[in-house]
Amino acid sequence: MQEPAIQYIAAALFAVALLHTFTVKQFERLSHRFPRHSGLFHLLGEVEVVFGFWAIVLVLAMALVIGGNEALTYAESRNYTEPLFVFVVMVVAASRPVLRTVMASVNAVARIVPLPTPIATAWLGLAAVPLLGSLITEPAAMTIAALMLAPQIFRPQVPEAVKYLALGVLFVNVSIGGTLTSYAAPPVLMVASTWQWDSAFMLATFGWKAALAVLANAAIATFALRKHLQAPPANAGSSEAAVPVLVVLTHLVLLTGIVMFAHHPVAFLGLFLMFLGFTQAYERHQSPLILKEALLVGFFLAGLVVLGGMQRWWLQPVVSSLEPLALFFSALGLTAITDNAALTYLGSLIAGISDESKYMLVAGAVAGGGLTVIANAPNPAGVALLKSGFADETIGAGGLLLGALLPTGIAAAAFMLL
Repeated sequence: MQEPAIQYIAAALFAVALLHTFTVKQFERLSHRFPRHSGLFHLLGEVEVVFGFWAIVLVLAMALVIGGNEALTYAESRNYTEPLFVFVVMVVAASRPVLRTVMASVNAVARIVPLPTPIATAWLGLAAVPLLGSLITEPAAMTIAALMLAPQIFRPQVPEAVKYLALGVLFVNVSIGGTLTSYAAPPVLMVASTWQWDSAFMLATFGWKAALAVLANAAIATFALRKHLQAPPANAGSSEAAVPVLVVLTHLVLLTGIVMFAHHPVAFLGLFLMFLGFTQAYERHQSPLILKEALLVGFFLAGLVVLGGMQRWWLQPVVSSLEPLALFFSALGLTAITDNAALTYLGSLIAGISDESKYMLVAGAVAGGGLTVIANAPNPAGVALLKSGFADETIGAGGLLLGALLPTGIAAAAFMLL
């Protein structure tokens, strides 16, 4: 879409959407002040709605300026594989058999670690699960970690500042924790094939540095949380019947298949339909599926795909004109206002880009993946699952930014200095 007027409109709407993400708490407060219009304000206060809403506005504006057929053609030309995958993997990863299996594994490890169990559990949730994202993909790791940590850390009784630090650590750790392989982190996936980066290269070049940063970030957050952590109730889950091994194995096999076919929507949607049928057949072994939360996250990411697709005209010249060191810090900053996968994709289009610049671009993009909700594809999933533990049941963009500064700095230092 080369029409200058549309490009300027798209850039303006993208800026408005960014501003909207920083003001969602104000819309929530307006919903309490003006009960008559509370439904509208509550809708606009949902951060998952922001980019989808403004993407609709963009398509309507395009229809008015260049015609309905052209606007529809542009919307249909976008690739919605990632939003669809995140929706599917969120629902499957959050199912009771998968979640209870991971939680049982974490609890078993926590009992043998020479630390109080609540501290060990929190540290493992902030460190081990994000690193697991290199195998099961980042969205699945974010879903599992958020559901595990919600009752322990993200409670109304925990101070807001400490919760935002933990949230920043979780988002940053998930973003860098997927770099141990070449397929799990969206910003890495965008360049892996073009630049011929396989999992062995990722582990040797990025992965071990990321793992050290993940461990350090989790230790800092756990230390800050130590006075506020509580052990899960002794009877937690006792009211639920044990899940049969065959049911657990079926869920894990379906999840594995969905991850393996993450870039083939026909395949993973077919597996998802099988999953829905299986959960209906064995409903007594299931908890309610998080369909609403996952749909909102998918809507958010689809909106980002539509709005972000119109930003190449100004983003690509910025990326291509920078020296390696400047590229690292620019990628770190730009990631806060655009999806890091979109940023690395633009870099993959630059002909003759040096190996040093390739490293700096990806390192900056993944290090900055926790600064905002839109910085990394799994972040909206974390917001959807954890926001109820924050004041006004919303996560403020400013609070997230402040909470992520320290872990982002540690991740950046690891990639730059090690």
